[in-house]
Amino acid sequence: MKLLIRADDLGYSEGINYGIEKAVKEGIVANVGIMVNMPAVAHGIKLLKNEPICFGCHVTICAGKPVTDPTKIPSLTTDKGEFKASKVYRGSADDFVVFEEALIEVEAQFDRFVELMGRKPDYMDVHALGNPTLLKAIKQIADKYGVTYSGFPIGHYPLKVNGTNVYMSMDSSKPDYDPYRSLKEIVEQPHEDGVDMLILHPGYLDAPILKGSSLTTSRPQEVELAIDPVVKEWFREYDVELIDYRDL
Repeated sequence: MKLLIRADDLGYSEGINYGIEKAVKEGIVANVGIMVNMPAVAHGIKLLKNEPICFGCHVTICAGKPVTDPTKIPSLTTDKGEFKASKVYRGSADDFVVFEEALIEVEAQFDRFVELMGRKPDYMDVHALGNPTLLKAIKQIADKYGVTYSGFPIGHYPLKVNGTNVYMSMDSSKPDYDPYRSLKEIVEQPHEDGVDMLILHPGYLDAPILKGSSLTTSRPQEVELAIDPVVKEWFREYDVELIDYRDL
């Protein structure tokens, strides 16, 4: 089977950066999503920039501050100039995101990625939200610059990434989450008509994460999973081929 393993949230905090670094350099992660608007992004890129992996623009509109002047994107921001929290989106019956404003911020985050990395991202995806208007904006910017768009499953499954069926698994928010069990289910029951993708959020817990993220204890657990020799043995046993976005 073919398996794409992605680690999200590089740049969220230094603790997250160190966890992702370990999962890449000692483990099984070959795709990393960068939050270009977050305070620790330069630190995270410094740790991993020279690694031969895929880097994505992990578009964020529900954590931290925007790259754009917040007065230009009022549907996305608070009076303090910060992004509205994810609970605001999930608690609203209406999609209040203005498409033109989403386009402005998504393109600004794309430009910031290029500025930080010196090249285009290997893919673009979204942090935390499945907002339809935001996803439409991300796809439009990805198409504009010829970048792979890795979407979010809303009302349809699997995802289509460059024409390939991609079955996404992300169980870390579930109350009984066991990363080993989740991964074992994937490798034991692969999808024959496409590629399986496991989304991880590896990292170590520090003050920014404890204050701002709903994912906490699962993050160091996923670092452990990513570097565990037992997992690599599973991959040999089940003939798992690890791939990245360039293989799609």
